[in-house]
Amino acid sequence: MNNEPIALSRALSSFDTLWSPRIVTRVNDYDVRVAKVQGEHIWHVHDDTDEFFLVLDGELHISLREPGGERTVRLPRGSVFTVTRGTEHKPYSPSGASILLFEPTGTPTVGDRHAEIPDHIDATAGHELE
Repeated sequence: MNNEPIALSRALSSFDTLWSPRIVTRVNDYDVRVAKVQGEHIWHVHDDTDEFFLVLDGELHISLREPGGERTVRLPRGSVFTVTRGTEHKPYSPSGASILLFEPTGTPTVGDRHAEIPDHIDATAGHELE
């Protein structure tokens, strides 16, 4: 990893692929990833880790299936939310968003259990920033 400051705007402008996070840095055993998103991701679960979201631009919605039922949280620019481990969730953004994710290195974007993966979803543990 680079030991120099990283402008998130520059990192985000270096790629166009949706739902395909780039690793901007690592903190201990965690990746800090940025992604551009629009439309729907898939329902998925991370069995052993929480997933942290920070909306850098736009608005992200996350549908959650919890013991009390299904709900959706709306995250405008500047908002943070953590999906707790074991919670089935589906991020989506009707009008597009740029997000920052914080999760253990090697965590797959489609979780440990998931629906069928459509072509517009990149099933990855993150790509190195170019």
